[in-house]
Amino acid sequence: MNILYTPISKLSKAILNKEVSSKEVVDAYLDRIAEVNPKLNAVVHVSADEARKQADHADKKLAEGKISGPLHGIPMTLKDSFDTKDMVSTGGTTGRANFIPTKDATVVARLRANGAILMGKTNTSEFTLSYETNNLVYGQTNNPYDALLSSGGSSGGGAAIVASGGSPFDIGSDYGGSLRYPAHCCGISTIKPTSGRVPRTGHILPFGGLLDSFQQIGPLATCVDDLNLLLPLICGPDWVDPNITPMPLGNPDSINLKKLRVAFHADNGIITSTADILNVVQNVAKILDQAKMIVTEVIPTEIEQSYELGMQLWAADGGALIRRLLREANTKEHTIPWLEFAQPIDAARLDVLLMKWSDFRSTMLSFLKSYDVIICPVNAFTALPHGATTGEDLRAFSYTVTYNLTGWPSVVTRAGTSKNGLPIGVQIIAPPWREDIALAVAKYIEKAIGNFTKPLSNDRGNY
Repeated sequence: MNILYTPISKLSKAILNKEVSSKEVVDAYLDRIAEVNPKLNAVVHVSADEARKQADHADKKLAEGKISGPLHGIPMTLKDSFDTKDMVSTGGTTGRANFIPTKDATVVARLRANGAILMGKTNTSEFTLSYETNNLVYGQTNNPYDALLSSGGSSGGGAAIVASGGSPFDIGSDYGGSLRYPAHCCGISTIKPTSGRVPRTGHILPFGGLLDSFQQIGPLATCVDDLNLLLPLICGPDWVDPNITPMPLGNPDSINLKKLRVAFHADNGIITSTADILNVVQNVAKILDQAKMIVTEVIPTEIEQSYELGMQLWAADGGALIRRLLREANTKEHTIPWLEFAQPIDAARLDVLLMKWSDFRSTMLSFLKSYDVIICPVNAFTALPHGATTGEDLRAFSYTVTYNLTGWPSVVTRAGTSKNGLPIGVQIIAPPWREDIALAVAKYIEKAIGNFTKPLSNDRGNY
């Protein structure tokens, strides 16, 4: 069978039916990593011998009639922002260049308990705090469609290797678009779950603090069905992260699409997306309209506040969080741009800012009285050149920041291609705790639009 790019559920079925061994699957992905990673610098630590050893063990257990879970014998990669027992976990910062944790992050432990085999760690921006996947430990990750372009950040390593067929899935994090933007740049699928859905225990950017609700953990995969399979495995309280809620996770297959009310827009009043992205969003809206959904072009009230509000909240502590992280990691030299323009504010101004944030969330929530789904761009642009995302003007990223401010679930799936051959994703946003709705709509879009050419399949572009 053709192992690479096969959906996880089909790969799992093939392993359980003994049509292919876990060892063969792991070998195929390790070979692909060896082939494409020199061009990408996406996988920054490979544990090939241990992965093969675990694959042999999985095959032996299967022969004895023992199955670990739905990921039995399935390989994976993980963003280097997660602690992995006995494997170097740098978080992209030099102070942790040789740090080896003694225990797994919660999501890592849950995936291993369900049978997944860790092949290696993928590159991240330092402390996950940039839209560029580049750091002083491992350097930059290239976009799989063009080496001159960024793969996005901060989960750019995972997005690049999954898009290139080097891993069935990766797990990343999102603090302002760090899952969704790389998925958009690399042409794959991801989900930022509802705030409070997945524990952050063992992540380099820890839970807690003023902006705790901004950060969520989620999977990166080649298809929406894989997100449906992976998300339930990592959800729920771990009795360490104090902000995780034991909310039921709905089944996307139970959603009646014809009853959904869809709002869409390609301009958020902050920055207009490119013509290519506008056309893709409008095409998606047309597809959903043809599916008998109730589709309306409308911009959520006061969404134009997203950029300034997000920037003010990130800067409100004057960089105290970042300085603490640097201090705790014993990092002396860093690549984080935020410290250059983070200005602390006094208590009175902080009170005003927090109330402004609360009012914004309330107004946005009221918008959902009339709509079940929002369709919009992931970013105003397709993948940008290396270094283009580190400036102070980050308005293009306001499309993702909006839904860190609200904490709502957002799925990204590829929906088109730009005139110069780059992937274009769309965001599918649903009300809080309704990941099932967003995933159901994303799956419909994916099926309706069809397949796209995979990257690094021939010598083209700047490779």
